[in-house]
Amino acid sequence: MKVAVEELEACKRRLQVEAPEDLVRKAWEEAYGRVGREARLPGFRKGHVPRNLVRLHFADEVRQEVARRLIPQVYHQAVVEARLHPVEDPAFHEVTLEEGSPLKFTAVVEIKPAINLGTYTGFVVRHAPSQVSDEDGERALEHLREQHAEFRSVTRSADVGDLVIVDYVLTPEGMEPRREQGYAFLVGSQAVLPEIDEAAIGLAAGGERETRVRFPDDHRREELRGKSGVALVRVVEVKEKTVPPLDDEFAKALGQHATLDELRAAVRKELEAARERDNRRALEDVVVDALLAQHDFGVPEAMVLRQVARMIEHAREGMRRQGVDPDHIRWDYEKLTEELRPGALRAVRRALLLEAIAEKEDLAPADGDVEAEVEKIARASQRPAPAVRRLMEKSGDLDALRFSLREARTLDFLIQHARIES
Repeated sequence: MKVAVEELEACKRRLQVEAPEDLVRKAWEEAYGRVGREARLPGFRKGHVPRNLVRLHFADEVRQEVARRLIPQVYHQAVVEARLHPVEDPAFHEVTLEEGSPLKFTAVVEIKPAINLGTYTGFVVRHAPSQVSDEDGERALEHLREQHAEFRSVTRSADVGDLVIVDYVLTPEGMEPRREQGYAFLVGSQAVLPEIDEAAIGLAAGGERETRVRFPDDHRREELRGKSGVALVRVVEVKEKTVPPLDDEFAKALGQHATLDELRAAVRKELEAARERDNRRALEDVVVDALLAQHDFGVPEAMVLRQVARMIEHAREGMRRQGVDPDHIRWDYEKLTEELRPGALRAVRRALLLEAIAEKEDLAPADGDVEAEVEKIARASQRPAPAVRRLMEKSGDLDALRFSLREARTLDFLIQHARIES
């Protein structure tokens, strides 16, 4: 096999490949056999068509069969011989595939960058962990009160902070009207167009008001962006929010604490645990940012686009969890890709740099560490660990778990060997 490698960019290579004639000849023979076994022609039983007639009547099928099997086989052998590790399927060019001739093609592939590691221990980073204050605790308690607020129907006019149930007719300029009944929103929460929000203020049940509206330029529906229209709003019901008092009874009502002091202590403990996690993530970020600033390397475009796709799917999944069908929303993927690209690029560079350091320091997790994590997942899902492991192997989640554990060990190593100043 002849393989010539040309460097196009830091992460891109062109392979010029020529497969030996004996390998190609064998591939054609096997293809004739496979196609011949399924060939049908008048006067011949299935699989008994003579070779010369198969060549005459099924030449395209035979050639496609050779290409389907031989080109990937030769390509994979070529990248092994060239000691390359492509991150994406290749683009094939200048393919020469004829019976009796060598197979030739050019493949352009993207590969991971070769990272020349500089200093990654003993460097100085600044990080001042934040603490939980008494004000943080009181804000969390207020949030708890808000979560347990009740809304009671009142006969007065709606005001900011009230929950209103409305029927409305919304008519964008040049479009058909859209009607909605029993729509609820909190006045002043910016959950609806500001003109509709304002129209509800001062209306009691049964009152209605017509107002001009303008859709924002970044409205999720492209056809409405920047358009004007008219909204007719009729208030059906006004509900006033009642927040429970912050006392022992409130603590007891939550079902876990006998007094307000116990609740306050529990809330603070949760806040401190969350703050500790936030501080750790912030420290990891400053350490990684410092290392990225010291290591200049490009990354494959395919990996960046794959990360963008993961970020978009994460957003879509978040919408599904909120009961919104993402397929009912018109997505501007070109604009979204451009917006997400900087974050995706950093994520890819971060992953590649941590991978390089992990390999240099031999920080791969031990099998026992992986099995311990699988056991935790099995206990949480109340399923046998061997069954969970098989599922994770099949889905690729086991490799993702190993990757996550290796990254965590690498970050631990870097933080332990950094000089952290506040």
